Amino acid sequence: MEEHLTVGRVAELAGVSVRTLHHYDEIGLVQPSARTPVGYRAYSADDVERLREVLAYRRLGFGLREIADLVDDPATDAVAHLHRLRGLLVAQRDSAAAMVTAIDRELEARTMGIRTTPEEQLKVFGAQLYELIGSAYPATRRTEPRIAARVWEALGDARTVLNVGAGTGSYEPPDREVTAVEPSAVMRAQRPAGAAPCVAASAERLPFADQSFDAAMAFSTIHHWQDPIAGLREMRRVARRVVVFTHDSSDAGWLNRFWLSRDYLPEVADLVVGRPTVDELAGAIGARLEPVLIPWDCADGFFEAYWRRPEAYLEEHVRRAVSVWTRVGPQAERRAVERLREDLVSGRWAERNGELVGLDAAELGLRLLVA
Repeated sequence: MEEHLTVGRVAELAGVSVRTLHHYDEIGLVQPSARTPVGYRAYSADDVERLREVLAYRRLGFGLREIADLVDDPATDAVAHLHRLRGLLVAQRDSAAAMVTAIDRELEARTMGIRTTPEEQLKVFGAQLYELIGSAYPATRRTEPRIAARVWEALGDARTVLNVGAGTGSYEPPDREVTAVEPSAVMRAQRPAGAAPCVAASAERLPFADQSFDAAMAFSTIHHWQDPIAGLREMRRVARRVVVFTHDSSDAGWLNRFWLSRDYLPEVADLVVGRPTVDELAGAIGARLEPVLIPWDCADGFFEAYWRRPEAYLEEHVRRAVSVWTRVGPQAERRAVERLREDLVSGRWAERNGELVGLDAAELGLRLLVA
């Protein structure tokens, strides 16, 4: 590739008009930062990479404002964008494939003189479609019913529930009136049909009046918030009860208790530097702390979920569904995976962690904050 590409050349390669590129430049979405030898503005390699991300999100149906938020996210690098885009494209592909399958079935039925019912015709567009396309969501991040039961029990008699940092909607109680809050356009796009209505907002600035809800919940999300204390206080402001699923990031609670962070990925310690402790989080809203054990066959593939199934961490799709791996960086990830693979083959992992085999559940620092 040329060191710098002119506007015309970029338009030709990308299949867009020069006018489109000029518009992206005017609104600050993608601005060519280089100059040709004769002084014309040109696109550097970094500019082209950003444009690639913009065009990919655009063709997935995102609006320009949403795209600007996505590509300007300081916590997301080029590799993370590629993983996100791949997931969205796979979801789109699988959705289309499921619809084709449903239409083929109806065509087959009609050739036999059978007319499908109105209900059957609508299923291809409704929530039932998502039963056919499980791979549209990360296959490893499913609701764990035993943990969900703890969260829902903690909500008490609340009828109206605000789910803050809701993501794709896991752990939202099906028998209550739920409103979701999620700042990420990518995550909002992956919420299934029939999910609770979702508002684009951040935890630190909830667009609701005081005491608008019976309860506010947050599940495995506050470590992504810019100001967890402010977010928790906002939850306390808009709801009479607060339930938060998080983890104790102290040495005793998490870093040295879990073999993966202790023996293979010590870099996770850097991720919690400067972040409030779980005791500080609880103190900010007057919450009590309740330990949550992780069942050995946990269905939700969060970071600690495979504590008795270490081979799972060797799988790329398992790691990609957990933000820790992206945050520690590829070098640390490769080293950890290689060492774990070696120890599993040699038997060293089993020697170190043999006592885990007999456990049905483990206490690895997961906590419920209930206020």
